[in-house]
Amino acid sequence: MEAFGRPGIPPTWASSRKDLVSTALGSSRVWFTLGYGILNEVFWPSSGEPQIRDLGFIVAREGAWFEVKRVKRYSLTTPQPDIPLAQVVHQGEGYTLTLEYLSDPDRDVVLVYYRLEGEGFRLYPLLAPHLRGSGHNNTVWVGEDALYARKEWTALALVSQVPFVRSSAGYVGASDGWQDFHRHGAMTWTFSHAEGGNVALMGELPCGEGVIALGFAETPQGARTLAAASLAEGFTSIRERFLSLWQSWIKNLRIPASEPLLEREGRVSAMVLKVHEDRTFPGAVVASLSTPWGFAQDDPGGYHLVWPRDAVEVGLALLAAGQTEDARRMLAYLIAVQRQDGGWSQNFFPDGTPYWRGIQLDEVAFPVLLACKLAAEKHLGDLALLATRMVRKALAYIAQNGPQSPQDRWEENAGASPFTLAILVTALVAGAKQGFLEEPDRSYALSLADNWNARIEEWTYVENTELDGQYGIRGHYVRITPSGQVAARGSLVVQNRQGEEMPIRNLLGLEFLYLVRLGLRRADDPRIRDTLKLVDALLRVETPSGSFYRRYNEDGYGEHPDGTPFNGWGVGRAWPLLAGERGHYAVLAGEDPLPYLRAMARATSPGGLIPEQVWDAQPIPSRGLYPGQPSGSAMPLVWAHAEFTKLLLAMHNQLPCECLPVVTERYRQPAAPGVWHWRSNAPLERLPTPSDLLIEDNRPFTLYLGFEGWQDTHERQALPLGLGIYGVRLERALLQKYSTLEFTRRFDTSWESRDYRVIL
Repeated sequence: MEAFGRPGIPPTWASSRKDLVSTALGSSRVWFTLGYGILNEVFWPSSGEPQIRDLGFIVAREGAWFEVKRVKRYSLTTPQPDIPLAQVVHQGEGYTLTLEYLSDPDRDVVLVYYRLEGEGFRLYPLLAPHLRGSGHNNTVWVGEDALYARKEWTALALVSQVPFVRSSAGYVGASDGWQDFHRHGAMTWTFSHAEGGNVALMGELPCGEGVIALGFAETPQGARTLAAASLAEGFTSIRERFLSLWQSWIKNLRIPASEPLLEREGRVSAMVLKVHEDRTFPGAVVASLSTPWGFAQDDPGGYHLVWPRDAVEVGLALLAAGQTEDARRMLAYLIAVQRQDGGWSQNFFPDGTPYWRGIQLDEVAFPVLLACKLAAEKHLGDLALLATRMVRKALAYIAQNGPQSPQDRWEENAGASPFTLAILVTALVAGAKQGFLEEPDRSYALSLADNWNARIEEWTYVENTELDGQYGIRGHYVRITPSGQVAARGSLVVQNRQGEEMPIRNLLGLEFLYLVRLGLRRADDPRIRDTLKLVDALLRVETPSGSFYRRYNEDGYGEHPDGTPFNGWGVGRAWPLLAGERGHYAVLAGEDPLPYLRAMARATSPGGLIPEQVWDAQPIPSRGLYPGQPSGSAMPLVWAHAEFTKLLLAMHNQLPCECLPVVTERYRQPAAPGVWHWRSNAPLERLPTPSDLLIEDNRPFTLYLGFEGWQDTHERQALPLGLGIYGVRLERALLQKYSTLEFTRRFDTSWESRDYRVIL
């Protein structure tokens, strides 16, 4: 009989507050998460495709029943920190439920060993399919040998080592198993199927110990066959193979000895990074096997998407930790998904299909950094040919579209950011100096890098503002300056704050720290020190776990003050990731980075997962929000785990792993560039020093120019400069004769609609 209540309540994902993430290292294409001691989202056949909301358990006896995830009295252990084999022990009134979760290295199957102790108790698994990445339009039914779900070409089967005593299908919120217990205190429904809705399955297990298997395939029969084969082989045998494969990977892992808390978290972090690598598309690394505030939404993307920046952060961390082949696979993948124009999409599913289509120039530069780091350590090998093509295309894209980025690293605002500028300059220099470019591209890349580096303060630094006076400093770096505006006088729309505007000069972030981290500015630069004083005063948050930082003042990406989920606006909370960035500066400034590492390690889940954000206000126990502990945002965040890993290694090596000698040596002693670059999105009002001037564009043009109010006019034809840029070079000897330069340009047969002026 069909269940009642079609189509069920609107679906959501499980909470993003995960205990652990796991996968096997064989040919299996299954990844899973644990939260509140039960199985949460399971991903198949790639790490970007969740197929269930959760698989939980009710324990019941006559007159009493408990859903273990709501009881929330459990402990989690693993054989060692860097092996994601979880044993969870739930304790309740009169019962103990032990669960062990692992994926079969050879099959697309998750196995769950269970042992229920307690007089009169029975165990009831509850499964909520969300096939094809959504809880809508799923169909479930009870078979003779398994519980099944299907949607289009995707299917799953839940098979028990000992057949279920009875089973039922239902619509969530109406006729599902939880509703049955809630209404009747026992399992009374045995519906045969529920079609085309938000659906669920439940079965009664006949004994207190056994194994259940959740299989995935294109057909129900295929899913059932895989699950049954895993059960036939046996949990113990599969467990041993699972452990062996992880132990083999760990042999090459280099995590420096440290105090127990930090060494443990370092090993957990390396494991988390490895878990997030795809095997259907090797080298793809999603940002998180979770959906921020998933319990309140049905977003098909979540964070289980590839962001090139986050993926490179993982590659750099694993390379520094000794996992060279992992880093090489990640570079190969990024080469494969590079667009023809040289850029990368903002994010995409592991198969390369774009999700959000914005452009962040730092995400174009980061893959160049990974290629340069591998080259510097002589690990490119057979990747060298295609890596060279990739770097050339990426740097051409940067040259033709920079220095203003359509989005900053927080995906919110366009303009010039110290973080993005630091990455762009580093990529241009490293790509040129490490042999990826030939002339004239090489010389042009270095000239452009020197010029952009020299102008970072022009674009992103202010002096003598109200904030500076209040805190007794001369000036500070701003978070970002929108194109066409001046940091000292312009304003910026703050995203996630319902259109609120702020003066650019008052908006702070930690972006400037990357100038030091990549070797573009000294740690003791007074401008850096002054900005840090301001950031520590306005963005630093003290919690019982330690010190963390908000992304920027007036950030709106986080829970509301009452703890309700972010819904397009809210209050930005503190980020452990940014404590890691502050810790990297501490390494370079001769300070102690340990407080930042300890804070990150203390803010983790039971399994050591680092969240995107921590709660930074008064506790709200009813919502599970406590100061210094994970909020409802994404967890784990691979970027944060990469940052922890790199900081732990940086403390040991006394140098960030992103540092490239060819960059740090070039900018060790500040010097004015030999030529200044003028372009329409980065014009010069005044030539800062006596030097040559390049008027440039990414299209050929004719320059019509004059001096001193259009005197001595003449034309010059733009010539190729390198990296797809065309320009006219005006020599210093000519410019020194005049006090002003006026010009306009003709593209093909059309003149620009405006004139330009540069004070010489």
